[in-house]
Amino acid sequence: MTLGRAVVGASVALAVALFTTTASAGASAAPHKPSKSAASSTVTFTHGRVAVDGGTLHYVRGGSGPALVLLHGWPQTSLIWNPVMSELARQHTVIAIDLPGLGESSIPTGGYDKVTTARRIRQAVNRLGFTQVKILGHDLGALVGYAYARDFPTEVTRLAAVETPLAGFGLEELYGISWHFRFNSSPAPIPEKIMDNDDVSTYLGMMFNFSHHPEAINRESYYRAYADPARRTAGYGYYRAFAADAENNKANASKRLTIPVLGIGGQYSFGTGVADSFGKVADDVRAVVAPDSAHFVPEENPTFTSDCANLFFGPSNGTPQRPELAGCAP
Repeated sequence: MTLGRAVVGASVALAVALFTTTASAGASAAPHKPSKSAASSTVTFTHGRVAVDGGTLHYVRGGSGPALVLLHGWPQTSLIWNPVMSELARQHTVIAIDLPGLGESSIPTGGYDKVTTARRIRQAVNRLGFTQVKILGHDLGALVGYAYARDFPTEVTRLAAVETPLAGFGLEELYGISWHFRFNSSPAPIPEKIMDNDDVSTYLGMMFNFSHHPEAINRESYYRAYADPARRTAGYGYYRAFAADAENNKANASKRLTIPVLGIGGQYSFGTGVADSFGKVADDVRAVVAPDSAHFVPEENPTFTSDCANLFFGPSNGTPQRPELAGCAP
């Protein structure tokens, strides 16, 4: 695997050079490692598993009230929501789910397209006792959240999408910015053979350096989460499905979302681009720029994330307390 490591190392250097505007130079602080089982002294979170088509999904649940489903992206797990879960649970029953194949969820043999994934998430939510939800998704999680809201329009009341354009409506334009899109979506066993266990921290470390605050990322936990080659293959599966996702999204674009949609982009990353993309498939889209953040908004600026989400998903008379929250108002 020496050749594989050389290829990865050279590509990492190129990608980091392309993204120097989004990574803060010289960051050396220790990674933030929040507790997963109890995010605060006032809110208790419990772990569970629920059966769905193709296996079981792991979730963390806490709080009370309407269901707010949190969906993570790649290369993270539900751990990305740790810094914000306690605040979100003040108004909602928060359910952070590990996507199929990732985190502590079981690994299905297929079905990594976002329509199938959304159906599995819906099964889990229904079996936990909820038939109507609000969704906050980051990266891949936002793509899954869109499919959920589009295909089950009476069951999703609000959707917040963080840091991704939609497949078929802007995602493809990113392929030339970072080589990881083409690498992850390459047919098996190309990335599986190139990416060694020893390469995980180098490769994923490159991804986490696409941040304005690299020190805030819980990277050691994510390195462990993707140490298993089968988990990495599951991650590649979501990328390999992007072409099918794009075709599906374009074919169903006339099924426009009528619910409020919040498009959040990092100040040093997508900015208003998230809302621009979702505006092609939804009627009521609000654009918000997360200050002092790049791609990993929930970890880089958890205060803004929780404040914005509580406004958007909260009571209709919510009032922004700071100028940067104006677009988050319900």
